[in-house]
Amino acid sequence: MVALSPASPSVWVLHDGKPGMASQALGLAEATGFQFTEKPLSIRRPWAWLPPGLWIAPLDAAREAGLPLVPPWPDLVIGVGRNTARPALAIRRAGGGRTLAAQIQDPRVGRHEFDMLFVPEHDRLRGPRVLLTKGAIHRVTAERLAGERGRFPALDKLARPILGVLIGGSNRTYRLDFSRLGEIAEMIAAVLRRTGGSAVVTPSRRTGEAGLSLLRERLAGLSGAIWDGAGDNPYYAYLGVADALLVTADSVSMVSEAAATGKPVYILGLDGGDRKFARFHETMQKAGITRPFTGQIECWSYKPPDDTARAGAALRKLVLTHLARRPPV
Repeated sequence: MVALSPASPSVWVLHDGKPGMASQALGLAEATGFQFTEKPLSIRRPWAWLPPGLWIAPLDAAREAGLPLVPPWPDLVIGVGRNTARPALAIRRAGGGRTLAAQIQDPRVGRHEFDMLFVPEHDRLRGPRVLLTKGAIHRVTAERLAGERGRFPALDKLARPILGVLIGGSNRTYRLDFSRLGEIAEMIAAVLRRTGGSAVVTPSRRTGEAGLSLLRERLAGLSGAIWDGAGDNPYYAYLGVADALLVTADSVSMVSEAAATGKPVYILGLDGGDRKFARFHETMQKAGITRPFTGQIECWSYKPPDDTARAGAALRKLVLTHLARRPPV
């Protein structure tokens, strides 16, 4: 076997298929500058019924397109979230010292085994192998926003100012009911009537069909667009074309992606929350990135967080150093 040069490592990216998770893992991989292979995982029974800490055979539990993960093992495996931690560590061990493992978010299992961990500041995990980020790692770059905006030229014809509205939904921490969603829609409508501008709205899967219908009803007759999940996803185009962004409080990923644009980011408050989310929102507000939305649109600037670029550079350095020191096969 011919040894890979330090400039051409093999990289696997593991995620559970959820858009927010995939975005973080792919964003980190892209920021390293390495080519990579994406591997969305599903966890088969009985492992899917058990917490990852009880998976005694992680490579038997995880499947990609119904098939097991098999060698040749990569030089680097990147994981994100609870369902990838055990498989990533199993791959690292199977690599016999030739494979590095990096994990996004606190894995809660095998922390000391990972070669690098990328953890947001609002989590409590700290350590010599932990790189702290202000928010979530993501795929937002100026180049991606410009390219995606060019794929949806009709957006540039909308009346300005354009509000980009990112709507999430209820989760384990927050609640977005129809009453609150209706209030948000009415606040957006009031801004558009006052300014003569437009709104480009992207709901998430958690918003649901009923929530999407409510948004269409309340914003009917006003300038803008609401993505219904059909056709090409305009998410990055919306981020690129917007003059200001409104984001529901339930998603660290969406707030972090909005903050990467350098544009004013307003937080749409929801019922619920916990201490971790409170720490995150306090950090973003103190940094001058976000403000609570009260119905008025203002203009301010800030230096976008460099979390993704910094994380990618650190991981790239680790991998290249590891490859340079590794004996050839």
